[in-house]
Amino acid sequence: MSAKKKILIVEDEPQIVLGLTDALTFEGFEVVSADTGKGGMAMARTFKPDAVILDLMLPDTNGFVVCEQLRRENRFIPIIMLTARSSEADKIRGLDAGADDYVTKPFSIGELIARMRAIFRRAQRPADAPETFQIGKVTVNLATQTITRGKRTQQLSFYEAGLLRLLQERAGQPVSREEILQKVWGLDASPTNRTVDNFIVKLRKKC
Repeated sequence: MSAKKKILIVEDEPQIVLGLTDALTFEGFEVVSADTGKGGMAMARTFKPDAVILDLMLPDTNGFVVCEQLRRENRFIPIIMLTARSSEADKIRGLDAGADDYVTKPFSIGELIARMRAIFRRAQRPADAPETFQIGKVTVNLATQTITRGKRTQQLSFYEAGLLRLLQERAGQPVSREEILQKVWGLDASPTNRTVDNFIVKLRKKC
């Protein structure tokens, strides 16, 4: 990387923070951390990270609230939720709150870093790639990560925008869940096919 990407970790377990900080620093990232939701929001405003790793269970609030606040203040920042809560309802709620990815504890640091690199890699669109395109009656704007239908404009998450771009590029062709995972998430084993289904359900509601 020509310039260090900045990562904010919002997590109250010191051992996890230490392990993530050491691994991410070794991989060339600049890392800061906060152990409360309030501290995380303050750090996000001053540090201006390129991505956030966010715990769901914080001492002063829950990660859903922090995620929603982060998304309101910076609609483009990638947010990866890191939590011991693994129910499908929690995953859906996390994605609905604005998270781009949802990783459950215990987790592989190597996989987490791979997911983060995939996010940064997919954020770099080719110079000749169109920033706006039509899917039916919906206009997709990749520059602002929004979709517009009539007079209604809604925000897209990073992965929602990537999924729509892939479907636009493959218009009229079948696209398997496995290909979506590989092309959009950059991993062929995780997250699961169910994650793709959840994102498609969300996109249908928006479109």
